[in-house]
Amino acid sequence: MSQFAINIMFVGGSFLLYILIAIWAKAGSTKDFYVAGGGVHPVTNGMAIGADWMSAASFISMAGLIAAGGYANSTFLMGWTGGYVLLAMLLAPYLRKFGKFTVPEFIGDRFYSKNARLVAVLCLIVASVTYVIGQMAGAGVAFSRFLEVESTVGLMIAAVVVFIYAVLGGMKGITYTQVAQYCVLIIAYTIPAVFISMQLTGNPVPPLGLFSTHIDSGMPILDKLNQVITDLGFNEYTADIDNKLNMVLFTLSLMIGTAGLPHVIIRFFTVPKVADARWSAGWALVFIALLYLTAPAVASMARLNLMTTIYPDGTAAEPIQYDERPNWVREWEVTGLIQFTDKNEDGRIQLYNDVPAFQEQADARGWNGNELVVNRDILVLANPEIANLPGWVIGLIAAGGLAAALSTAAGLLLAISSAVSHDLIKGSINPAISEKGELLAARISMAVAIVVATYLGANPPGFAAQVVALAFGIAAASLFPALMMGIFSKRVNNTGAIAGMLTGLGFTLAYIFVYKGWLFIPGTNNLPDTPENWVLGISPLSIGAVGAIVNFAVAFIVSNATEEPPVEIQELVESVRYPRGSGQAQDH
Repeated sequence: MSQFAINIMFVGGSFLLYILIAIWAKAGSTKDFYVAGGGVHPVTNGMAIGADWMSAASFISMAGLIAAGGYANSTFLMGWTGGYVLLAMLLAPYLRKFGKFTVPEFIGDRFYSKNARLVAVLCLIVASVTYVIGQMAGAGVAFSRFLEVESTVGLMIAAVVVFIYAVLGGMKGITYTQVAQYCVLIIAYTIPAVFISMQLTGNPVPPLGLFSTHIDSGMPILDKLNQVITDLGFNEYTADIDNKLNMVLFTLSLMIGTAGLPHVIIRFFTVPKVADARWSAGWALVFIALLYLTAPAVASMARLNLMTTIYPDGTAAEPIQYDERPNWVREWEVTGLIQFTDKNEDGRIQLYNDVPAFQEQADARGWNGNELVVNRDILVLANPEIANLPGWVIGLIAAGGLAAALSTAAGLLLAISSAVSHDLIKGSINPAISEKGELLAARISMAVAIVVATYLGANPPGFAAQVVALAFGIAAASLFPALMMGIFSKRVNNTGAIAGMLTGLGFTLAYIFVYKGWLFIPGTNNLPDTPENWVLGISPLSIGAVGAIVNFAVAFIVSNATEEPPVEIQELVESVRYPRGSGQAQDH
């Protein structure tokens, strides 16, 4: 059986499973559509949260980032994992006790203002749309290789599948589909990692293999990797981070952005009790850890495999002839995600750090510029082919990559749909709308969101994890402070909350747009997105943490300069924070 046929079998089989689950779990009411009826078991919910959380950025792009940047990019691991702990401890149980369907609804009720609810809808849509771009882009990368179609066609296929199971089933269908997607993605991620760890170190446990001995050289595998890449002008894989301020802010931005992401928060509204929200968080951490403990090993081994593919003897002396390149390079070249240009016309592939500091050594070797460009999003997907694993493993990882992208995309699209139908239409435009009308509006909103996400996914502003990091920064600067102040401060009023959200969002978007070159400001010459131009060395990916500080400061200053919230609102805040009545929560 050909590899293409195997890929079709795995991907098509998984898609059929998702659609059948959606038909079985079809939403019959707005409560089913928004919160799966509020009766999901904590273990089931924890697994669904894991799939919702581990997006294309986690499955496809995170290991590629770590592989490219080494220890410096471990901030993604620390920020995303630490942020989930913040969400589980500081927000999820209290929001579940509040008993609402959506994040904007909580903000609107807590800050006793329709305007606050509308501003929260704006912040949610901006963050979620930015995030879903990364998922659709990741789906395009996976489709373009494994189904041998253009990425745009792949996006269309992904959009159709998501449309069927998300529009039909809502949260109820998405929940059980995400359980299946978690099983697919974790098996797909782990099996190739086990094979590759065994090949390189003899240890079948990838996290332990990362600290084991490289079989061919007898060196610790990280030492071997450092030796290979430093000989080619790259920094040591385990080198420390120079800009500590940016590292701290980036990690913080990812952490609080995680805690402010609406598509994860709404999953805690699907369980019957507040205690179940806590248990869901605990189970989700277990399921997430299975992938996140494996990712650093996958990244390191993928980088070593890539370099020793180009330099088979493990040194820079003998790069491989282009005509003798392995089949996996040929296959990925077709997608355009690997590109070779023979700059010195010697017929060999030179892959090195083309920087002035290394130019003298490059000249001495007769090299005239780096000749190979490898999209970092492909490393996890290409890993089985690099290691010559069986065809069924390649088919499995194709299904896993698509499961990761589609599971998070569905959660994000549901958050957007709920914000439009429940918070915008029912909350402001037509409060008298019937339940049937609201359910129809939710499905139409979902369909429109899918169309927009597909278009933007075909024209992403960066690779998957980079776009996702921007979304986290936006959520960190806008929604997280409002949620925290709504739960833990009785003094912050509606005027302060609205001012804080708008200021935090505006500040963060302005910084991102200027340094990403999406907003031209006279006199700036479209400031290049480099550390030399950033304010205090703070990257656009890190600015969300600063935006959150701005949000907090403005909210407190404005609130203290205006009237206190009504007594009943202060009592509401008090009741949400304490565990009285943590049994069966009230229905909406």
